[in-house]
Formats: sequence, C-alpha cells, structure tokens
Amino acid sequence: MKKTYFKRAASLRAALLWTFLLALVQQVVFAQATNNYTLTGTVVDERTKAPLIGVIVKLGNSNTATATNVDGNYSLVLNVPAGTYPVTYSYLGYQPTTRSVVLGTSPAVTQDVTLKEDIVGLDEVIVTGTSVATSKKQLGNSISTVSGEVLENSIATSVDQALAGKVAGAQITQNSGNPAGGISVRLRGTSTVVGSGDPLYIVDGVIINNSSAELIDLGGYAQNRLVDINPNDIERMEIIKGAAAAAIYGSRASNGVVQIFTKRGKEGKPKINVSSQFRVNEVRKTLDYNDHPFRFVNNLASDLTQEPVQRYDFQDKIFRTAYGSENNVSVSGGSQNTQYFMSGNYLINQGIIDNTDFERAGVRLRVDQTLNSWISISVGANYVLSTSSEIPNGGLSEAYGALTGFIFSNNFINPDPVNGVFPSTAPSFIRRTNPLEAIERFDFRQRTNRFIGDFQVNMTPLKGMNINYTLGYDNATQIATGFIPVRNTTPSYDAGYSRRADRTSYFLNNDLNISYQTKLADWLESTTGVGATAQVEKAFTTGITGTQLGPIAQVSTSGATIVSGESRSDISILGFFAQQTFGFGDRLFLTGAGRYDVSSVFGVENRWQFYPKVSGSYLISNERFWKSLEDVVPILKLRASYGQAGNLTAIGAFDRYTNYTPVALPGLPGVISSTLLGNAGIKPERQVETEIGADASFFNGRLGFEFTVYQKDVEDLLLFVGLAPSSGFVNQYANIGTMTNKGFELLLTGAPVQSENFKWTSTVIYSRNENEVNNIPGGVLTFPGGFGQVAAVNGYPIGAFYSTYFARNEDGSLLLNAAGLPQAERVGRNPETGQPAGATKPKVIGDPNPDWTGSWINELSVGKGLSFRTQFDASYGFDVFNFTRRVGERDLYGGLAGYEPELRGEVPKGTSAALFGIFENYIEDGSFIKLREVSVAYEFRPAFLGSSVVRLNLAGRNLFSIDDYSGYDPEVNAAGQTNAVRGFDFVEVPIPRTYALGVAVSF
Repeated sequence: MKKTYFKRAASLRAALLWTFLLALVQQVVFAQATNNYTLTGTVVDERTKAPLIGVIVKLGNSNTATATNVDGNYSLVLNVPAGTYPVTYSYLGYQPTTRSVVLGTSPAVTQDVTLKEDIVGLDEVIVTGTSVATSKKQLGNSISTVSGEVLENSIATSVDQALAGKVAGAQITQNSGNPAGGISVRLRGTSTVVGSGDPLYIVDGVIINNSSAELIDLGGYAQNRLVDINPNDIERMEIIKGAAAAAIYGSRASNGVVQIFTKRGKEGKPKINVSSQFRVNEVRKTLDYNDHPFRFVNNLASDLTQEPVQRYDFQDKIFRTAYGSENNVSVSGGSQNTQYFMSGNYLINQGIIDNTDFERAGVRLRVDQTLNSWISISVGANYVLSTSSEIPNGGLSEAYGALTGFIFSNNFINPDPVNGVFPSTAPSFIRRTNPLEAIERFDFRQRTNRFIGDFQVNMTPLKGMNINYTLGYDNATQIATGFIPVRNTTPSYDAGYSRRADRTSYFLNNDLNISYQTKLADWLESTTGVGATAQVEKAFTTGITGTQLGPIAQVSTSGATIVSGESRSDISILGFFAQQTFGFGDRLFLTGAGRYDVSSVFGVENRWQFYPKVSGSYLISNERFWKSLEDVVPILKLRASYGQAGNLTAIGAFDRYTNYTPVALPGLPGVISSTLLGNAGIKPERQVETEIGADASFFNGRLGFEFTVYQKDVEDLLLFVGLAPSSGFVNQYANIGTMTNKGFELLLTGAPVQSENFKWTSTVIYSRNENEVNNIPGGVLTFPGGFGQVAAVNGYPIGAFYSTYFARNEDGSLLLNAAGLPQAERVGRNPETGQPAGATKPKVIGDPNPDWTGSWINELSVGKGLSFRTQFDASYGFDVFNFTRRVGERDLYGGLAGYEPELRGEVPKGTSAALFGIFENYIEDGSFIKLREVSVAYEFRPAFLGSSVVRLNLAGRNLFSIDDYSGYDPEVNAAGQTNAVRGFDFVEVPIPRTYALGVAVSF
C-alpha cells in the first residue's frame, strides 16, 4: 500500500515539475529588456524620528530585497525594465507600507519612508502553510504572534517556557522546576488523551520533534526537546490555534501550530552581537515542617505516651542557591544577493536540587542566496549538544529519590552520614531512600545530540506565482544512564542498580507549495494554493537494566540480573491540499480549503482522511461609509472559520496490531503475546471546530481589541481501555467517547501614553475554556499515572479527580465514627447507627482544569534607551491533588507541620491515619497570580565603542505567587506532560525564583 502512496506523490511531483517548466518557458519568451537602477533612502520611526535598523525593503513579488543599516539607510539595486513598481517596507512591530517608485528617467532614485508603530498588530504579515505572506487583518481565523525580543527578555531557558502568558487561548504550564523541566502547552484545551497534546512545532519550515521520552525513571519528569532551541536565535513566532488553519498543515496540527522563524542575515557589513547573562536560582517556598519536640512512642490510638526528639528540616540540605550563565554570539551580514547568519550559544543552569544542572551548547548557520530575480535558495543548519545531571524523584512508579525520600522520612532522624554510611530515615516497615544519599551517591544523567537542517528553494517564475520547496531534517540521539551503588537505603535496589537507554529519532519532511495571486478584476483578487508533503518518522529505542551489581561495577551489563529491551517505530505520512481565497474589493475575504492525509499508523480502511476548511473575514472599516469613523476606529474586522482536523499520530506505529514478543525456553525459541490487544478497525480522532471573532483598533491605532468564541468537538476519542481478565489481555486502544472544548479569548492592547520620549504599552489577555467528556462506556475510565484517582467521567472535564470523600451529616458537618474520627462515605448507611456501611463510594472531588487564565503585561520606554517590562500571570478555579501533604501528614512519617495538631492533642490520635484514605481532604484550590517576568534595561552608545550599542538588563522570573496552596507550587505536575493526569502534586521539584543580570553589545 505504501508503494501506491508514493506513486501518487510521484505523479503529483511530475505535474508540478511540468508547471514549473511551462512557467520558465513563458518567462523566457516574454522577457523584456532590463536596466539597472539604484533606489536609496532612509527609514525612520514616525514617533521618535530615530532611524530603524533592519527594515526589509523589497521590490514587489520578487526576491530583490535589502535592509536598512545602523543609520536607517538603504540601497537597492533593481535590474528591471522601466516602469512603475511597488516597493514594500516592513519591520516587525511596525505597520508595513508600500510605495510606488517610477523607474526610467534617472538611474538613481531616492525615497525616504516613515514607519508607524503597530501597537495592536493587526497589520502584521503572517506566513501560512501556503507560503503566501498575508496581512493578519485579512485572515478568517485567530493567529497570535510573539517577537523574539520578548522571548529574550523573559530569561526563560526554553521557547515554550518563554511563551507562558503571552498567547490568548494557550495554557502553558511548567510541570517541574528541574533545570530542563518539561512544559505542557495546550491550545484551546486538551484535544486528545493518548496522543501528544502539544501543538505542531515548525522551525523555518522544518517539522521538529518535541517528544518527551522517559528513558530513565525520574518520577514522571521528562524534558521537552524544545529545550534544544535557543530563544536568542528566534526572530518571531506565529501561533495558530484553530482547526481551520490546521486543515492546511495536516494531521500533526490537530492541537494547533507554532511556527518559529529564526534570525537571518541582512545586506550590509558584518554585524556582531555578543551577550552574556548571569543567573541566580533559588527555591521560592518550602513546606512547613514538623518541629514539635516530641513524638509518640507507637501508633496505638490508646497510647498517648510521647518522648522528646530533635527535628530536622531536610529541605535545608536538599535545596540550594543555584547559579548559571548564558552566553551568545552571532555574526550576520552579506550582499544584496547573499546573506548569512551564524550564531553560537552556551547555557549552564544549575538546579535548586543539589547536584542537578542542565548544559546546552549549540551553533546555527543560515545562508540565503538569490540566484536571479526569480529564484533563491536558503540553507540552514543547527547542531545542539545538551547534557543534564538529574536527581530522581521516584514516587509514581519507583520508591527511590530525593524529594520522595524526604516526604517518606521521619524527620526526627538525622539524615547525615555516619562514618560514610547514610542511615535509613524512613520507618523500618516502609523503606524509602535517604534523600541526602540520593543526592550524593546516585548518578543519573542524560545527553542529547541533535541536528536540525533544511534546504529551501523559492521561485517566482511569473508575476504573482510563488513556488516553494522545503526539505527538513531533524535527527536526535538521547542517551540516559542511571546508577545506584550497592549497599544503599532504597527499598528495591540495595544490591545496586544500573541502566543505560538510548533513543534515536529521525524526522524528514518534504513540502512543495505553489501559490498564485492575481487580480481578476479591479474589485476581485484571487489567491490559489496547492501543496503536498511526504513525511517520514523513525524512532529506535534500546534499554538495558542491570541489578545485583558487583562492589565496584557501574555499567548495566555487570549486573547479575540483566533485563534488556528494544523497540523500533516507522511512520509514513502523505498529505495533499488545495486552498482558494477570493478578496472582494479589499473588504471581504473568503477562503476554502481541503486536505487529504494518509498515515501508515492506521489500517487500510481508515488511513485516508479528508479535512475541509472554510473561513471568511469582513473588513468593515474599508467600506466607504466608514471614512467618517476611521479616526476613532481605523480597523474593524469580523471573522469566522470552520474546519476539521484529525490526529493521525495519536498511537504508535504498530499499536493497531496484537504484537508478540520473542521468548527463549530451554533449548527452544518461542513467542508470547503482549498484554495489548490489537484493534484493526481503530480510526483517528476527528475534531470539528467553529470559531467567530472580531478584531478592531481604536483612537488612531492606539488601542486594539481581539476576541474569539470557539467550540471544538472531538469524535471517535481514542482511549486506552482495560479488558476483562478472561480475554487474556489487559488493555486495548479503542474509539470510545467524545470530548468538547468551548471557550472565549480576549486580548486588549493599548498605548495609554505615547510621546517622543515616553511610551507605555499595556496588554491584557483573558482565556476561558470549558472541557467535557461524554459517552464513556460505564461512565468512568480511570487513567494511569494518578494512583487510580484520575478519570474520564461522563459530564465532567478530562482528568477529573475521582475518589473517596467525607461522610457528612445532613447539615454538612463531618460524620464521625465512634472514636470521633472522620470517615469516608460508603455505598450505604447502617440503619441502626446511621454510620456508613459497605464499600467506599467514589465521586468527582476536584477538577485540575482552570476556569480561566489571564495575564497583564506592561512595557514602558523612557527616553532613547531606558525600558521596563512586567508580566503578571493568573490561573483561577482549578484544583490540585496534594499527594505530598497526604504522605507528609500521616503519622507513619509525620514530617510536615500538618501532623502537629495530633501530637499536641488538638485532634484525636489516629486522625491522620483516618484522613489518609479520604482523598477529598487533599484537594486544594490552586488559583494563583504570579509575577512571571519583570525586567529593566538600559541601551546606550558609549563613545569609546563608536557606533556600537550596549544593552544592560536586570530581570526576574517567578518572583512571587499569590495563592492559598499549601504545597510548593500549584503549577507543577508530577505526571509530566501527560494529557489526562494534570494538577497532581507528589513532591515535584518546585519552580524556582530566578534573577538575571545581562549585558549585550552590538558592533
């Protein structure tokens, strides 16, 4: 079947090649005599009158372009026939302008231009999957943009971390405070359960891998591979949230699209940028520990005897003040036909857990070459080497780790080693690791080598025609090692443990897009786009675990017991699309599109999927009757879109089969079936999304307003269901259930004060999403990763906490048992005593999904060089399952202050044991307001450096949080990047408070 796919792709490529050849012949036949002209001028800011550096000056629909220098001057050589031509001036953050230039009377032409700041961003130029640059105000779906300058000021270590709070409709959470802590990005809610919930990331046309492979058990924490991308290399980002846009990008885009555009060279002499930054990371908040100077001699409820003890705060020995630095250098420049950009970076960032760190070193190269007026090529390469030292947390599936050992410890035991031997700090009948031993003796590391490259050809053989071919390549090898020496305090690996695992992933995408823009009449403009993609994804994973090590052995193959495993994955995807846009009188824009995708993941009957799209926008402000209002409301646009998308990569390459595993019996080879039952009829999920919205600017463009209302319905939801033991299997993937996301997005941007020497810009973002799951057989389906307390429940949001709750009297007070202790509700009541009877009765006790999220961003510019920036983020109306408190307040361990009332006699002895089985007691409100970012910068030109620009920057991140949560941080999630289990806190590393001092010099 795969051969048939590629035969079709070959036929399409042949047809496209003939189109190109015909266009080339036509170009030669109708060639006209050309002359050389030189267009020069200066581009300045309208408000400050300061020269603008790096403004792109481009001749119409051609590859002839240049950029302004440090003085705002430009010089563009034009090899064209005499006539009148449009020249476009564009610069990020400013309204683009097009001026006509008349060529023919003189070889030298001068044209000075003034650009106006685009406060609200409605004039931004967006590059969609059709490779057609389109003004944002013409699009029928919502798109958000984030500039590279904003990312640099965030002092975040990864791209997705820096996006937090900057995009309407995006819930971005940091799951762990580890130096390379994983990030979860959800655009307009969770749209899948078993597949990846992350959006599709595209870097300069390359589809990149953002997997979160857990090669060693670190307690749920895993790195996103976006941590390999240096934020300082980014020019801008475009975030597309709707299924209408995803219909153009294919099945991988069912969760939205994040397009990343890196910096490129510009015409002019070499420009060198050097920056260095020093960071300090510290724990923002620690848990209140039990410092009561007595303890019970036993756990018998009737024995209240206590004895004096000395208490220790283990957190003082686990956490540290950590340091880091980041250093970047770039060189860019070139001629009118050849531009280059080269950069190198090195980041070292210590973690707030002792002996943890993350290092990243990378180099990037981009060369753009114009071959002639209608063809250009671009080559990009990026190599990254990242390493990390890790301390496991255990908890979810293992019993070793630092913070896990801390919460399971009796804090009246001194954890420091005696004669080099670490004592056990946990109760003798429940062994756990001494947390200091995990830090000092365990050795867990990860290393990733990654190369991302691309080759692109852009052709404009005819006026209005654009042909773009992109070959993208992303290859990464991740190696992880874990070592626990012999004679340790772990409950499972006292005889030693060693593991080595590696994963090599390989992504290749071939994309060919052809677009044609023309005016069919003075009032009718047409844009036609067609394209095809062929994608290959391969992954190879191996792992070896050795236990019962020799006294000096560290490698996994030296264990007396060795368990090895290997897996291989191979996925092929083909996609074809066509899109047509009509523009009526520069007011009404209608777009229709369709895409076919085929994936090898699903069976023959279900692998071909068709996804339609339709959208429209109406620029009311371009109507003649609006002229009298344009000073007050210069732009007013209504928009709407409808689209379908599907997740053709939600399951593994061979998960539709019942797989078999080789096994060796004495003298004979054989196979055994896996616990996963195949399902040949399984099909991809399908999303149907509708959105409507409006964009407007007011008061001469100083106030902007965007809102969107959407509904996204997911049918044929893929879930991992349990099977009856009589089937001989444990689980199976099946299409059961439906999911709905309904939401509202609002963005307000304005410049309350704007003068030549002072500007204040303020942005408010508000997002609300309501998620609901239905049609689950039996009404409830529990998920792994949350100790069976997280489930899909009909009529409730995905990942609801579903567990035991308090038995209560009719007036709502707790119904206590005969001993005066609280108890869980059960399926019945004893008719004589009125006490709960029978099995415990679960219900939905909490929801980890916020009612709304928001942010407030303020930017101030004073004079020519001083600037301030603050960003507050808020998340309201979500619950956190504080499993950390559940363990730390139990009498068996008692390390947290919540156990003290029992020791002081304020509650009956045994209260903590009674509460331990009532999970409602540990559901807490996680609502917070955080000062996510704050920075102050000063830019100046010292005389001794000539025209060089120096920028000093002082910044902070996660400086404080206003919340009522008793744990470290309501934002973390012990289950990592999973879709189903959210808001589950089990001694995850808290997000640190960070300070940074940096200097940047541009030569």
